[in-house]
Amino acid sequence: MIILVTGAGGPTGEAVTGYFRKNGHTVIGVDKEQVDLLDRAAVRQLAESVDREYGRVDGVVHLVGGWRGSATFAETSLEDWDVLHDLLIRTLQHVSLAFEPLLRRSGNGRFVIVSAKAAERPAAGGAVYAAAKAAAEAWTLALADALSGTGSAATILVVNALVNDAMRAAKPDARFTGFTDVNDLAAAIGGLYDRPAAEINGMRLDLTS
Repeated sequence: MIILVTGAGGPTGEAVTGYFRKNGHTVIGVDKEQVDLLDRAAVRQLAESVDREYGRVDGVVHLVGGWRGSATFAETSLEDWDVLHDLLIRTLQHVSLAFEPLLRRSGNGRFVIVSAKAAERPAAGGAVYAAAKAAAEAWTLALADALSGTGSAATILVVNALVNDAMRAAKPDARFTGFTDVNDLAAAIGGLYDRPAAEINGMRLDLTS
C-alpha cells in the first residue's frame, strides 16, 4: 500500500511510519521541513507527484497537531485560535482536498485524523483547542460523505492525549493515566484496514475506553 503520513517528523509520526514500513508498505512521510501544508499550491504539487509515481494513495494519516489553552475562559487568546486554526484545520483542508481524488482510486483507502475527547467535552480554558478539534472532525465527516460508496473511508480516532517513550524517560515517575501510547495509535490505524470501508467511514473511534 501507498501511505502518506503528514506530521511525520514527531514521535507520533515516527511510530506510524515505522508501523507501516515494518509491515512492508510504501510510506511517504512529510514534515514541515519538506512541504508547507499551509501552502495549498505546494500540497497540490505533492499530490500530483504521488499521482505521477503511484496513481493512487491507500492511506492519508494526518498528524499535524498542536495545543493552546488558558487558565480561564475569559483569558482565552484569539491569537491562539489563529495558530490552531492553521495547524488543525487549514492543513487538514489542504491535504484532504488534494488527496481525495487519489483515495477514491484506491480499493481500500483510509483517511485518518486524531482528535481529542476535548472536542466533545470542552474545558473552560481549552475553548480554542476544543473548537479547532471539533471543526477538524466536522471537516473529516464531510470527507467521509464524499467517500461514501467507494472503497475508501475517512475515520476519526479519539484520544485524551498521546504518550511516547521520550516523555516517559523525561518523567519516569509520571503515570500518564488515560494517555494513548503512540505505538498503540499506530496499530489502531493499521487495524482500520481489517474492517470494511463502509463500516468505519465517518466513524469516531474512541481509543480511550
